[in-house]
Amino acid sequence: MTIKEIEALYDYGYWANRKLMEPLGRLTGEEFTRKICNSYGSIRTTLVHIINAEWGWLARCGGPERGPRLKPEDFPTLQSVVDTRNKVEDYVRTFLSTLEDEDLRRAVEYTNDSGEKRSLLLGEIMLHAANHGTHHRAQVCLMLRELGHSPGNIDLLFHYGETRGVPVW
Repeated sequence: MTIKEIEALYDYGYWANRKLMEPLGRLTGEEFTRKICNSYGSIRTTLVHIINAEWGWLARCGGPERGPRLKPEDFPTLQSVVDTRNKVEDYVRTFLSTLEDEDLRRAVEYTNDSGEKRSLLLGEIMLHAANHGTHHRAQVCLMLRELGHSPGNIDLLFHYGETRGVPVW
């Protein structure tokens, strides 16, 4: 794996985040916080979870410290979520720009939520964090559809087409 490959996965995730803004912006405050059948309950809670996890893994790898877990109730509006998401995107992009491919093979030791010591390679952690966002973004897409606000297709194939200016489907 290379830094360029990891950056490409994050580029896709950040593109997909931006694509969600239009349907997310149509939500009422009640829809934004409404409990919907999902592992994190609401769109707001799921979005905060994505940011929390990405920033937490970044901090474990040597990026800016997140501090305590982010709490959904501290994000009353979509804009408050977007502001923090943009800040974390900048942190990730800056962090990745400081790395060389060989850094991806460095072991990162951390403590899991149960207090147990663990270790993964930096590249594995960064790939996990990007993939984790993809997983939960799909949940947000489903919730948006359930609320009647379809986000359209945010699959990787469409990212390639849009960023290259070519039709793909």
